[in-house]
This record gives sequence, C-alpha cells and structure tokens, in this order.
Amino acid sequence: MGNYAVVATCALNQWALDFEGNYARIVKSCELAKAAGAKLRVGPELEITGYGCQDHFLEGDTLLHAWESLAKLLQEEACQGLLVDVGMPVAHRNVRYNCRVLILNGKILLIRPKLHLADDGNYREPRWFSAWQHKRQVEDYILPRMLQKITGQMSVPFGDGVISTRDTCVGVEMCEEMFTPDCPHIDMSLNGVEVFTNSSGSHHELRKLQTRVRLITEATLKCGGVYLYANQQGCDGDRLYYDGCAMVVVNGRVVGQGTQFSLNDVEIVTAVVDLEEVRSFRGANRSRSEQAARAPSYPRVHADISLSADHGEFNLSLRPSPTLEAHFDLPEKEISMGPALWLWDYLRRCGMRGFFLPLSGGLDSGSVACIVYSMCRELVCTARTGNEQVILDIRRVTGEPLDGDYVPTDARELCGTATLACSRILHTCYMGTKYSSDATRGRAKRLAEAIGCYHIDINIDSVVTSVHTLFETVTGRRPVFASQGGTSAENLALQNVQARLRMVLAYVFAQLLPWCRNRTGSLLVLGSANVDESLRGYLTKYDCSSADINPIGSISKVDLRRFLGYAEESFGLGILQEFVEATPSAELIPLASGVREQSDEEEMGMTYEELSIFGRLRKLERCGPFSMFSKLTHLWPDRAPEQVAEKVKRFFFYYAVNRHKLTTLTPAYHAEAYSPDDNRFDLRPFLYPTTWSRQFARIDQALRTLLGEKNGTEEEQETIKDCDASH
Repeated sequence: MGNYAVVATCALNQWALDFEGNYARIVKSCELAKAAGAKLRVGPELEITGYGCQDHFLEGDTLLHAWESLAKLLQEEACQGLLVDVGMPVAHRNVRYNCRVLILNGKILLIRPKLHLADDGNYREPRWFSAWQHKRQVEDYILPRMLQKITGQMSVPFGDGVISTRDTCVGVEMCEEMFTPDCPHIDMSLNGVEVFTNSSGSHHELRKLQTRVRLITEATLKCGGVYLYANQQGCDGDRLYYDGCAMVVVNGRVVGQGTQFSLNDVEIVTAVVDLEEVRSFRGANRSRSEQAARAPSYPRVHADISLSADHGEFNLSLRPSPTLEAHFDLPEKEISMGPALWLWDYLRRCGMRGFFLPLSGGLDSGSVACIVYSMCRELVCTARTGNEQVILDIRRVTGEPLDGDYVPTDARELCGTATLACSRILHTCYMGTKYSSDATRGRAKRLAEAIGCYHIDINIDSVVTSVHTLFETVTGRRPVFASQGGTSAENLALQNVQARLRMVLAYVFAQLLPWCRNRTGSLLVLGSANVDESLRGYLTKYDCSSADINPIGSISKVDLRRFLGYAEESFGLGILQEFVEATPSAELIPLASGVREQSDEEEMGMTYEELSIFGRLRKLERCGPFSMFSKLTHLWPDRAPEQVAEKVKRFFFYYAVNRHKLTTLTPAYHAEAYSPDDNRFDLRPFLYPTTWSRQFARIDQALRTLLGEKNGTEEEQETIKDCDASH
C-alpha cells in the first residue's frame, strides 16, 4: 500500500503574454491537484509565458515577467507540499533556454533546459532558444536577486539532472524530445528514473492524436515507468489550436486521459499509480537489467517529499487506476470541435461582437456556418454545467450585462435569432448577382434558418455595374465575358470584380451591423477557402476568401464533405445533404448554351480528391514535379501515364502562377500537415519559373520510356544528363 502514489497532470488554456491569466490558471491547477491528493503536478510547455510568444521571447521584459510569476508561485499556498513542474524561458550565461523549473515548498530544486528543439512545420524554437548540449551534466545557476530573497538560495542546479524523492526518482522529457530517435526517457529509465514528466505544446492536426498516444505508450511499454503528459489547450495567439488530452500512462497502459477539446481553461487528470509495478515490470526483463547496470549516471537533486504514502499508512480507498481504452475522435468530429473552439478563443479574447460570414450556399461557407453552430452547441453545454468563465465570456461577447442572469439554453438562440435587434453571434449574408442560382440562394437561406443565425439576402448587381461603368467611362471600352465573345483577360476580370466587391461589402456589414442595433464594436469576418483551393490558387486575391480568420483554411474538401455528413446526423441538420450533393460552383459567369452550371473541378482541370493527393505529395513527401509523376504512376495504375503527366504539369503550372496569392491568405486554423500557409508553415518562394523546363523535360523523358517510344531530341538528352550529374 505504501507504493501507491497520486499524480496529476493538466491541460491549460494559456495565452501568450497573459501573465496574470496564465498565473491564475497554474494556481488553479495546483489547487485541484492537491485536492485530489496528488504530490506531483505537471503543466504544459512554457506555461508561465504562453508557448506562442515567438519573437517576444527575445525581449528582456518577457523573461523578467516570467521570473515575477515564478516568485509569486514559490510563495503560493497552493504550491506548498506539492512537487510542481512548471515551464518558462530562462537565460543562462546570456543564452536563452526553454526550461522546466521544479519547485517544492518555496525552493527551486532544478532548472532543466530542453535538449532537443522543435524546428520544423509550425515550430521555430531555435530562433529563440538554444538546446542544452551537456548531457547528464548540471551547472550552478545564479538566481535573480528577487528570487534569492524569496528562496534563500543564491544558486540552483541548471542542466540535465533528475529529482530523487524519498521514494522514487522523477525525470523530465519535454515535447519534441519524445518525438526524436534519441529520447531522454530511455537513458533516464536505465538510470532508475521511474516517473517521467512531459510538458508539451503539441498542436492539433486531424488524425494526429493517435501518433502522440502511440509514442507515449510505446515509450513506457519498452522502458517501463509512469509517464505524465501535459499539454497546452486552446488558441494561445495564432493559427494553432492545442488540443489538450493530458494523459497518465503506466508500463504502456493508459490509466488517465483528459478531453481532447474542452472549453474549460483548466483541466486536471489524476491517477493512482503503483510504483512497485514499475519495478516489477523492469526487473522481469533481464536484458534491460544488463543495460541498466552499465548505464551512465544522472546528477540527482534530492527532494524532501514522498509521492506515495509512507510505509505503514494504509488507505483502503486508494486503489491503482484501471486501464483505459484510449479515446480518439473521428476526423469529422475533430473538425466540428477544433476549429469551433479556436474560433471561440479568438472571439472572446479579441473583444469583437460576433462573426460575419458571406454564405454562398456552397459546401465551404456552409461548413464554416456549421462550425460556428458547433461552437454555440459546445458553449451551451458547458454553460449548463455552471462554468463561470464561459458564462462570463458569453455575456461579454453578446453584450449582456456581466452581472446579469443571462445563460444560453439553446444553440440556435446563441448563434442568432430571427431579428436584427436580437441577433447574437453569427450573421450571414448571401450576396447574389444575376449569375447566381435559386438553388444556392435557397440553400443559404434554409441553412441560416436551421441554425438560427441572422441572415440577409442582397443583390449586388448595381454595385458591379457601377464598376463596369466607371471602367468604360475612363477607357472607352467595356469588357464582356468569354461566352459573349470576350477574351480570357476580360472573362477573368469580370469574375474577379464580383468576388472582390463581396469582400468589400462583407467588411461594411461586419463593421456596421452592431451599430444598427445600437451596440458597440464590430464583427469578425470569416473566410471560407479550403486548403485545396488555396494550394491550387483557385481563388480571387482579396475576394470573399479574404477575411479576418478562416476556420477551414487547411481542411480539404474531402474532409469537409465528411464533416457535413457528420453534422447532418449529429446536429439534426437535414439541409446539409443538399450542400454535400451540390456541384461546387463559383457562379460568376453567364453560361453558354447547353451548359447547366459553372463547375469548379472542370475549370481547375482536377478533382478535389486529386488536389488532396497533390498537396500531400508536395508537402509531406517533398515531391517536385518529376518525383510526383513517378509516385503517381504507381498510385494511379489504372490511368494512362500521359494522363498522369498532364495532371502533374497542370498542377505545378497553376501552383507556380498562383503562388503569390498564398502570401495574402487569411490566417487560418491549422488542421492539415500539407497546409500551404505561406511564411509560417510552408516556407517556399512565391515567384516561380512557370515553365518548369528541367522538371517537365524529365517527366517527358520518363513518359516516352513508359510508352516504349524512342529517346527524345539531343537537346532533351543533354538536359537529362545535366540533371543526372547534379545528383
């Protein structure tokens, strides 16, 4: 019985540079941990400052305020009698490190810097921090004078050490370190560390949680041990949403799992673990024991605390936590939750009054409307539990008195109502022209009615005509569409005028609708361009895809269709089937005789399913034109090689031509690893040689080989030889 220990990990909704709010949430998590009987509390990465401070980490003020928060924590009652693992940036010998600070009873035990930094995808940690290079070594760190006065310590250990309590040994592994081949938990486990803490800032991507859980369980399944995983939760300042899901794992078994998506700013996961079970698990593996016997030692810092009850103290109510089946949401549900809660964090923290969405009657804008409705559903459910923070935020956003009694009871009522005077969070607008169909207008109206938002239907032909007239007055020429005998330049310009005017009108309505009902503030304009259209550049620069934020900017059309199918059933919105079945169409041109509708896929020359494949090969497989062609000839064995070559060339031509558009993409929720988000996640130039002469020549040569034709011209052969030499 004396080997049973209560441990606590957490998910916190921290916000970059919100030092007071972050501090309050840390304290709350410590209070909850102690109330559960825990002696060890683990928090997310860089929780004192917020993970997403980015270049603010280079400012001395950020480090100063972090130390001020730590000074308060050391004196906080909630932290006494509790081994607290908290994260903050620390400068040692004028070098900045991403650190964990382990404190106990007003003293700093150890400052442990991160060994391996995240430097790919969304992460640029080496821009702000350096990795600790001295494995299994610690140095003296001279504390700031304000900390010396509080702790009575002039210096503390700084480096790659572990904590020895009276009954076990605790080691730190930080986020990226778990994802690297040389994981610290392996060496620590061989040196007798039994409890591992992992403080993470791991963002949500569709289908990513399975990878994270697999890594944690496999680590302890191989090495044995108790693994406490903490994570950031919510939007802490940019495109990422951190999806929480704090966990406790013992010897490969999940014994505690938090929610992946939550409106709670503080969530604690506790578990009762048997330390003797770890020792038994390891002792049964003889080869592990042989490796451990010759493993190098870690510097140990002694902590005067026991995680488990003292021997002889029996508590029949304390039982080891049972094994749980790890829970994973379907991607469709992840879309309904992640972007929705990201929108709420953004809305409640930016001080705006709600959202404005150009609702076209198509799948993309319909998906955005459903995501906002999903947000309202989650808010109502959480408000029913009495969550004071959520209720207060709802009142602030909707303009209700903060000390009033308004608590939403219905998602449709919170999303909006039938009258402008009472509309709340979501406002939608169908901006039609003479080329718009009754089908899209009707779908937009019926969806707005189904989710309860305030909806307006306007015709913008007069505004479009005024622009045409102005141009004709200035130039003396009036452009016409291709179907009326116009050139491709005329045809494109006339479509873009309509699209860009919708963006202008969206901002006019977003800024003035609250004024119309005598309320202060304005609305956030929501974008609705999906990841595939952005990748292909199949959108008008500064059209209604240009907005304040975009919840679907890195979600594929394929996944959005699945999401609407899920929302139709889960939300009881039968109208969504019409959106799924409708042909995606811009509805910007007069149609030629016999043509029923303008089709996005026909105009692009590729399907959305194909675009998803191109996107993954380009980003995840790092394919240029030739390697993409090579892979696709095997992935698409039922297609003629010349058709594959044509598709690849067409994709890369339009990708190059339209790459500049990605520099102006609306900030979007990051949900896919093949997102083309410029200069954040996808670091590529925006001026390309659109002919791709060397690349396409290699494709042509391979195509002739596949078709059994003779070799190409001497010039083409020289091109291939040069390319081979470069390899």
